[in-house]
Amino acid sequence: MKNIGQTLLRLRTEQNLSQRELAALLARDGVHVTNQAVSKWENNVTQPNTRQFLALLRALKVRDAVAVFTGTPPADPLEGFNAEGRAKVRSYIDDLAATGRYRAAASLRRLPLYRLAASAGTGQFLDQSEAELVPVGEEVPAAAEFGVRLAGDSMEPRYHDGQVVWVQRQESLRSGEIGIFLYDDCAYCKLLSLDAQGARLLSLNPAYAPIVLREDETLTVFGRVVS
Repeated sequence: MKNIGQTLLRLRTEQNLSQRELAALLARDGVHVTNQAVSKWENNVTQPNTRQFLALLRALKVRDAVAVFTGTPPADPLEGFNAEGRAKVRSYIDDLAATGRYRAAASLRRLPLYRLAASAGTGQFLDQSEAELVPVGEEVPAAAEFGVRLAGDSMEPRYHDGQVVWVQRQESLRSGEIGIFLYDDCAYCKLLSLDAQGARLLSLNPAYAPIVLREDETLTVFGRVVS
């Protein structure tokens, strides 16, 4: 049996994924863990349970778990063929690939897209809205977990009215990051500012005044805009 943590680290690195991005892929499979949990797995502090392990295999594109995690080589489908037979099989595979008719269709992710816009100008409810699953391609960052269609022009020129922004779920943001927030029963796409002037939600369009966050009101962070 190979070292599970080291094997997970190698597989993640080969996929060019950060621990946070791997956690996001697991979340799409219904397994919600933090990047700290991924770090503990890779350092053998803890081990994933069965549900988490199966999701890891899918996220890391592992076809033969026994071979990868035990070092046992997979069975050779050409075992029993002589050299001439092996050559014919490979030639037939090449002929099939050349036709282009038998290539596996590229798999698309499906992410929830909220139908009710998070206003980029005046604020609208988001937490009670329903979402539909939509297919997305490689243009959507791997860390994205849901989308929100914006309304208004307060985040011009970067984001436009009707544009979909893709969001990674986070409960907190750093100053200067753009996120989706719920404040005073309204949802916003804004830039979080924490400085000497206090805590504020800023628009990129200078025509809109900052939203000053009061201590007696709760700010809920839905996530960070990654698109």
